[in-house]
Amino acid sequence: MVNAVYPGTFDPITNGHIDLIERATKMFKHVTVAVAHNTSKNPLFDMQERVAMAADVLKDFESVSVVGFDNLLVEFTKTHNASVILRGLRAVSDFEYEFQLAGMNRNLAPDIETIFLTTAEQYAYLSSSLVKEVARLGGDITKFVPEQVIAEIKLKLG
Repeated sequence: MVNAVYPGTFDPITNGHIDLIERATKMFKHVTVAVAHNTSKNPLFDMQERVAMAADVLKDFESVSVVGFDNLLVEFTKTHNASVILRGLRAVSDFEYEFQLAGMNRNLAPDIETIFLTTAEQYAYLSSSLVKEVARLGGDITKFVPEQVIAEIKLKLG
């Protein structure tokens, strides 16, 4: 079995992310959750907070580690002895962007494959951005993120 890297902003990590990671642990020897610095998305949490949240939520998965990164994804993947980049697809609208990323990554590092997993049906609509918006407006996010994440969001939003 090979190692995989699952990159994302994870601002915050959601139940959809966790479901995909759990499924990936059955397919790969080790899954590195790569938390991207990515300030262009104007994250609610800084990278260290997102890494800590994800590590806390995923602590019971023996074959999963959580690491922050701010370099080229294919370089990060190589340094973590992985040969697969794992990406989740929620809807057809995700595919075009993800297809472009996969093509660029293949061009930069032909020895690294990108594998897509479709999101579980119950999480197809779920995104970190929507979770934050619902939370900002006082809505109930208990079905979307773990308890630890709810606590962190409440602290951050006041």
